[in-house]
Amino acid sequence: MATTLPALARTSVTRYRRRNDRYRHLFLLFAGVLILFPYLLMLMWSFKDFNQFDHSQWVPTLPLHVDNFVGSTGAFFTIWRYIVNTIFIAAVSAVGAVAVAALTAHVFARFSFPGKEGLFFLVIALLMIPGILTLVPQFILIKGLGLFNTPWALIVPYISGGQVFAIFILRQFFAAIPEELFEAARIDGASETRAFLMISVPLSQSILGVVTIMHVLHSWNDLIWPLVTLTSQNNFTLTLGLFAFRNENWTNWGPLFAGYVIASIPLLILFALTSRLFVEGLASGALKL
Repeated sequence: MATTLPALARTSVTRYRRRNDRYRHLFLLFAGVLILFPYLLMLMWSFKDFNQFDHSQWVPTLPLHVDNFVGSTGAFFTIWRYIVNTIFIAAVSAVGAVAVAALTAHVFARFSFPGKEGLFFLVIALLMIPGILTLVPQFILIKGLGLFNTPWALIVPYISGGQVFAIFILRQFFAAIPEELFEAARIDGASETRAFLMISVPLSQSILGVVTIMHVLHSWNDLIWPLVTLTSQNNFTLTLGLFAFRNENWTNWGPLFAGYVIASIPLLILFALTSRLFVEGLASGALKL
C-alpha cells in the first residue's frame, strides 16, 4: 500500500499535466489561426478577379489569376520600383542610424565626463515626445536644406530619428561588457576607436542586429513622412506607392492584394535570414537590461 500511493500520485500529476498541455496547445492553435487568418485571406484574394471576389469572396476559387501579379496590369510591374526605392532608403538609413547610435552609446557607456547622466536623461526623455509633433519642424528643415522630394528627405530624418531608442538599448548593452577587456586592449596599445571596433562591435552583433531590423521595419512601414515629403512617383516608397496603387485599383481587388503580397515578400526574406539573430539579440538584451 505504501508503494502504490506514490505511484498513484505520480499518475494523477502526469494526467493533470497532460490535460493542461492539451489546453495550452488548443489555445496556441486558436491564437495562431487568428494571427494567420488575415494573411491567408490576403493571399487567397490576390488570385481572384473581380467576379470571383464579388461572388465568392470567402472561399477559394479557380482558375487562379496569376496575371494579378505579373500580367500586363499586374502589381509587380507597378510596384517594383517602389520596392527598390524602399530597400535603398531602409538600408542606407539603417546603417547610418546604427553606426551613429553605436558610437554615441559607446561613449555614454565607457567614458566619464561631467553631466553625462543628465545628458543621457535628456536623450532618453525624447522617447516621450510623439513623433508627429516634430513633423512640421522637420519639414521646414528638409525644405530649407533642399532635400525635398529626394530620397535624402527620408534618409536623413530616419537616421536622426532612430537614434534615441537605439542609444538607450545599446548603451545598456555596452555598459555590461567587462571593463577588463578594454583595459587589456589599452595595455596592448589599442586606441579607443580600435577597442570599440574590436571589442564592443563583435560582442554586440546580436543586439546591433535587433536594432537594425527594428529600424528597417520602421522605415519600411512609414507612410506619413513620405506622404509629406515626396511628390514624384519615381521617388515613392512602397507604402506610398501602394497607397497610390490602391486609388488606381479601388474596384480591382485582385491586383491590389497581389501588390500587398509582393510587398510582404522582402520582409519575409529578411525574417528568414535574421530570425536567429533577432531572437538571440532579444534574449541577450533582456539579460543585459
